[in-house]
Amino acid sequence: MDMLNIIFGNLNSDNYIYDPDTYFNHQYNLEWLDNDQTRQMIRDVDKSEYIGGVAVDSPFLGSIPIERLSGGVKTLILIANDNEHIFNASACGDNCARWLLKIGENKDITVRLGYLMNFGKDPLKIRIVNTGKTVNSDAELVDEVVANNLLRSEN
Repeated sequence: MDMLNIIFGNLNSDNYIYDPDTYFNHQYNLEWLDNDQTRQMIRDVDKSEYIGGVAVDSPFLGSIPIERLSGGVKTLILIANDNEHIFNASACGDNCARWLLKIGENKDITVRLGYLMNFGKDPLKIRIVNTGKTVNSDAELVDEVVANNLLRSEN
């Protein structure tokens, strides 16, 4: 079953990308950008419009190169398109939570988080890799992370 899988705390793995913002700038593929889901993520998270090629229209900055998108949008684009790596979703704010869930509805994804992202009030399905437990609400997620001390500093 496809779902969002989260590893809380530190992660040491050869396929782990700690800095998805910089990684994106050097690894993105133009094919990743020209699709409805990516356009919607850019519009929703950055309030900007993908124009085409490497150009984005930002209401705050004007026409900008794709490398100037937020770290959150870049991380979402990587998660949606790169199946070989685990990305540090701590680069994402709470405004990316619904997109992590949405991507996880269509494919099995695993991300690392170093904080308790707010996934909202709607029912959800997230597997916490550290404990193997699947939670069905944001409240259950918080309870599982706190009960198992998954965000302790030495983790």
